[in-house]
Amino acid sequence: MKTDRLMAFTDGVLAIAITIMVIDLHVPTASHWEAIQPAVPVLIAYALAFINIGIFWTNHHHMVATARKVNGRALWANLFLLFWLTLMPFVIRWIGLAGVTPQPVAAYGVVTVMAAFGYMWLEHELILTESEDSCVRAVVGSREKEWVSFALYGLGVPAAFLSPWIAIALYIGVSCMWLIPDQRFERWHRLQQSDALDRRPPATDSS
Repeated sequence: MKTDRLMAFTDGVLAIAITIMVIDLHVPTASHWEAIQPAVPVLIAYALAFINIGIFWTNHHHMVATARKVNGRALWANLFLLFWLTLMPFVIRWIGLAGVTPQPVAAYGVVTVMAAFGYMWLEHELILTESEDSCVRAVVGSREKEWVSFALYGLGVPAAFLSPWIAIALYIGVSCMWLIPDQRFERWHRLQQSDALDRRPPATDSS
């Protein structure tokens, strides 16, 4: 099974998730700057969630574009990932209503932990699908970056009950790690393009 339909479906679902988050942002009725202050917590949460969804989307795109095929298990892993990413609007709305308080901030951490698990599960299934010839396996290596991110997201859940802002700082730290698209996949695609150019037959003189 080719990867193009999985990528197209994922693109559509994540676009809807981001749109729903925007709808949940309420515009102040007054014209002065003080009127926006009550919305600041949800704006911060929205920005963080938008960046996180964007990070998952960009790295998902690079990873799936590297894979040559998918199977049924990979499709279910992808659905598991999307389930948790589409819960982002729910926890953002909760933070908007309750403020930056332990329970909703911890819930945000649970969602990101499970999404990270889903991403790693999909990565694992893509590797298994291609067995020893897996391009994804060759690119990701030890998956150290994924495990560090998973651990920091998980640490954010109990940290939220000590201080929600500590948890948010951990979430932001993970986002900073991934803001630049995964260079492992970028380098692999550049090498593939370079090899393809090197294998082109020399141009013949038709004169």
